[in-house]
Amino acid sequence: MISFTLSEVLVDAVAFLPQEGGEPQGYLSILLKSIFVENILLAFFLGMCSYLAVSKRVDSSLGLGIAVIFVLGLTVPLNWIIQHFVLDPGALAWAGIPDSDLSYLQFLTFIASIAAAVQVVEMAVDKFSPKLYAALGIFLPLIAVNCAILGSSLFMVERKYDFGQSVVFGIGSGTGWLLAIVSMAAIRWKLRTAHIPGPLKGLGITFITTGLIAMAFMTFSGI
Repeated sequence: MISFTLSEVLVDAVAFLPQEGGEPQGYLSILLKSIFVENILLAFFLGMCSYLAVSKRVDSSLGLGIAVIFVLGLTVPLNWIIQHFVLDPGALAWAGIPDSDLSYLQFLTFIASIAAAVQVVEMAVDKFSPKLYAALGIFLPLIAVNCAILGSSLFMVERKYDFGQSVVFGIGSGTGWLLAIVSMAAIRWKLRTAHIPGPLKGLGITFITTGLIAMAFMTFSGI
């Protein structure tokens, strides 16, 4: 019987894709790296606040993770458009202002677009899933100030992704965040019946478990 580990399959899949330092990266390469290798939460520890607060229940974690995927999949390419057609030096040449440079407004405009997207998600969740809306509580609107959301847009600019790559990167980053928070929620649910030393109960064992999950994801770093 022939068996393959997930790591081996991912290595084989990415081996045929263009890598950094050469031609532009392939979409599958960006997707796999943003989910496993450069997980926005476990590799960069962005978005830890809602991760620690909501990961007590699997259903709430899954709902918030899906909302994060939607917000990232929308805001990263939206901010790419804003960056390239409004903020970059000379970006307003199409409007007859070739000497423009609004790059100093990057944080402000990115946060504004993220807040708008989160508002749309909040209204949709409230309309179609009132139970999930109630379970997420204050943490749903707080996606607007989730550093993972803004961090993904800043990474997109820093890595000079094109529009298609930014879409894939946004969805991949959101999927990686979903995978991390759902994994943590499942483990915390099991830990409820485990014997944990008193000083480690609560956030103590949560931080230790998060570190172990991050170390497990480091096995994909060779991709």
